[in-house]
Amino acid sequence: MKIRATRNTKTTAAAAPHATTSSTDGRKSAARTAVAFLAAAVAVSASVLPAQAAPGPKDPGSKNPGSTSALHSLRAPVTDENFYFVMADRFSNGSTANDQGGLGNDPMVSGFDPAHKGFYNGGDLAGLLDKIDYIQGLGTTSIWLTPSFKNKAVQPEDKSAGYHGYWITDFTQIDPHLGTNNELKALVDEAHSRGMKVYFDIITNHTADVIGYEGAARKGYTSKDEVPYKTAAGDDFDDRDYAGTQSFPALTPETSFPYNPVLEPGEETLKVPGWLNDPTLYHNRGDTTFAGEDSFYGDFFGLDDLFTEHPRVVDGMKDIYKTWIKDFGVDGFRIDTMKHVNNEFWQEFGPDVLNYAREQGKNEFFMFGEVFDTTKSFTSQFTTRNGMQAVLDFPFQDAARNFASKGQAASTLETFFSADDWYTDADSNVYQLPTFLGNHDMGRIGSFIASDNPGSTDAEQVARDQLAHELMYFSRGNPVIYYGDEQGFTGAGGDQNARQTLFASQVPDYLDDDLLGTDATHVTDNFNTQHPLYTKISQLAELTKEHPALRDGAHQHRYASEGPGIYAFSRTNADDQREYVVALNNSEQAQTADVPTYIAKRNYTRVYGEGAAEAKSSANATLTVTVPPLSAVVYQSSGRIPHSKAAPAVVLQEPSAAQGDNGRLKVTADVDGASFYQVTFEAKTAAGAWEAIGTDDTAPYQVFHDVAALEAGTSVEYRATVLDNGRHTATSQPLTAAVPAPILTLQKPLEGSNVEGSVELGATADPEKASHAVSFERSVAGGAWTPVGSDNSSPVYSVKDDITKLVDGTQVQYRAAMTGPGFNVVSDVRTVTVGEAPQPGSVTVAGSFNKAMGCAAPWDPACTQAMMTLDPADKIWRLTVELPAGQYAYKAALNGNWDVNYGAGGAFNGPDLVLDHPGGPVTFRYDNSTHVITAG
Repeated sequence: MKIRATRNTKTTAAAAPHATTSSTDGRKSAARTAVAFLAAAVAVSASVLPAQAAPGPKDPGSKNPGSTSALHSLRAPVTDENFYFVMADRFSNGSTANDQGGLGNDPMVSGFDPAHKGFYNGGDLAGLLDKIDYIQGLGTTSIWLTPSFKNKAVQPEDKSAGYHGYWITDFTQIDPHLGTNNELKALVDEAHSRGMKVYFDIITNHTADVIGYEGAARKGYTSKDEVPYKTAAGDDFDDRDYAGTQSFPALTPETSFPYNPVLEPGEETLKVPGWLNDPTLYHNRGDTTFAGEDSFYGDFFGLDDLFTEHPRVVDGMKDIYKTWIKDFGVDGFRIDTMKHVNNEFWQEFGPDVLNYAREQGKNEFFMFGEVFDTTKSFTSQFTTRNGMQAVLDFPFQDAARNFASKGQAASTLETFFSADDWYTDADSNVYQLPTFLGNHDMGRIGSFIASDNPGSTDAEQVARDQLAHELMYFSRGNPVIYYGDEQGFTGAGGDQNARQTLFASQVPDYLDDDLLGTDATHVTDNFNTQHPLYTKISQLAELTKEHPALRDGAHQHRYASEGPGIYAFSRTNADDQREYVVALNNSEQAQTADVPTYIAKRNYTRVYGEGAAEAKSSANATLTVTVPPLSAVVYQSSGRIPHSKAAPAVVLQEPSAAQGDNGRLKVTADVDGASFYQVTFEAKTAAGAWEAIGTDDTAPYQVFHDVAALEAGTSVEYRATVLDNGRHTATSQPLTAAVPAPILTLQKPLEGSNVEGSVELGATADPEKASHAVSFERSVAGGAWTPVGSDNSSPVYSVKDDITKLVDGTQVQYRAAMTGPGFNVVSDVRTVTVGEAPQPGSVTVAGSFNKAMGCAAPWDPACTQAMMTLDPADKIWRLTVELPAGQYAYKAALNGNWDVNYGAGGAFNGPDLVLDHPGGPVTFRYDNSTHVITAG
């Protein structure tokens, strides 16, 4: 095997400006070449679309007779699921015999301590089976279990146990604390007999912390640029050259990694299957900081990070999870830490596992990933570019909290839902996403409501909780109930503070929690089916079952108040075509609005909420609704939407690069009409055929077409076909657009920072490709641009610049440049000053928490209690304080006033930083050389 050693090689300052490595041989793997538009950019043709997206019938009366381009908006089999997300150890203790997992009485060996929130508390699969009536009574159709595989019972470095399931050592058996494989099979069989499904939470990114490093069990991250990977023969290589292929260089523990992996005696064969015990199948680069390159390659607090670019790991993980499908009948997977695994892994894992499940008769098998981010342009990449079915809707969680708990303007929901088409492509869309209000990592919706509304009554908090659930059940997506939320659980924050037991607890912190809607505490069991939140969730589930359009009908925006007030939308099933008008009010007063509808002069009947039992739309098709405070109403039209007599005209807007993802083109169609329409978008290259790239049933009609695999400058032709509710079709005139050049962004150094010694330069490209090579240049004191060096190791490109010969006070500018097929791009320019930054007289952590620090008012830059102290050793300003749980905003204010202040990213007068704090001590740090302030 020929191994190139050029991918990590830095060129010296003598290289030519904008230089790239001279050879591109082998730069792109076969999996990334993507010379065929059908395979890479369009991905799925109309001939292989799911049945739910079958072509519409030919209509001789349409403006485009004989057209088969009109498709129905996709509805996958899972767009009517109600999930119950449960941590088995914290639900119900069906058998005390397995509490210690067969490991004895010592909690530091067995991991069992029911009085400790970080240890096993005793819940198990037998308890889930015993209480399955309770779960089903909520209207649950799918039980989602946190990881249930055998864990390393205790990791002493973390002073906690593997009760949560994320420290796996054996992927083939259930953790003994939770039960046996047979007990899992019994639970799955019982759920299936009731028409319910069971989902597994799975992990592909890491295993338990078993591997240590010479000199220390855990070490800081070492980048690929600083120490590249080496073959067994000692040659440098970049793993991204091989990701997505079936070839990979031979590796050895002693030669290939920045740290030499070490296994403790007795743990050499701890992991199952056996291939997991090979230390060369892990990244071995030290702990991640969850940002940049190390978010893909670093260990999560020491957890062994798998080498997911290696084909042995890809194949091994597929084999593991296929077995659970075949032998236990599991109905789907929630996939942990998806954004920390390389794209090529998902592009192979997802389709292969899904096809295998269907071969086993699991035609509704469904996988969704955890992508902890609130930016749709990013989260949607995993369903469009990477071919996964869905991701957890973290953006929805943020929007729902802002609306129901924080009382933000209703118009923010309009903005939120208008971006749903980021998810629209040929085989998936936003209707498949599981939506949720809180979880085991970030915290509970009850906790958020309590912290967002200090001093509010229990009645108000329950009303806001119910409003959040109404929004989740009535809007698009599949609602997820986090166990205990139906009993009003709160908690002091996320992680261990959000993992209370439904059975009687012995944990002191849990016993101090206030529960919403009840006088009960955690000292007793909490399986109260009369709790107001349990009954509300059950009611919502039953209503959406009776009126399925409220679960998977088209979600069309209708009305939004500029401030707190009414957000209204309609849900319409493409077959039944009755319109449901949903109006939610997040203000504390009753509100009235004239809501646009599809139908004029039609009776609407209230099917949910309080208000007039009947209402009638006006001649201009608006429906007047009055919504009580902190609640919702739903009205159903008395008949179908009138059929269109002819298809409306459809015109494409000029396609353009999508802001937020330069690897996609935004394609929008204007439709002349105001009825229920579905618009199918198609694309082709000069040599290709028309291929469907997505169907939208909600105005504005658009898709964000992934063209990242195509070379910059490639021409792509688009057209749109509208299907009206009378089965008429019309097709637009085609428009042509060019694939945009990549955008190069300089990440380091920070603008306006002070630098000494050696300056680290870093850049990223959008879209990222393995073939990229980036060169860096500098201009000293306004002089000519001269080369610094170049790098071609993805995904972060970096070099270092020696400035020791420059005098203090010199201004230096930096930029990055890149050339390739069809493009020649240059980044923005960053300006820095050589020498130590003069320290300010004072630095204040000014923010919304200042009163909690003892200040007279929030956002007080002169408050002495919020002033930081300079450490002369490392020149970092610090302040440690105790803060109650809550979400806060803050900035760094210099010299006791607002004249000079720094926000997110160290930007002068920049946006506020946000702190989601679980309660307790927090340390703020400010670096005056970069102006960056952090909390942790």
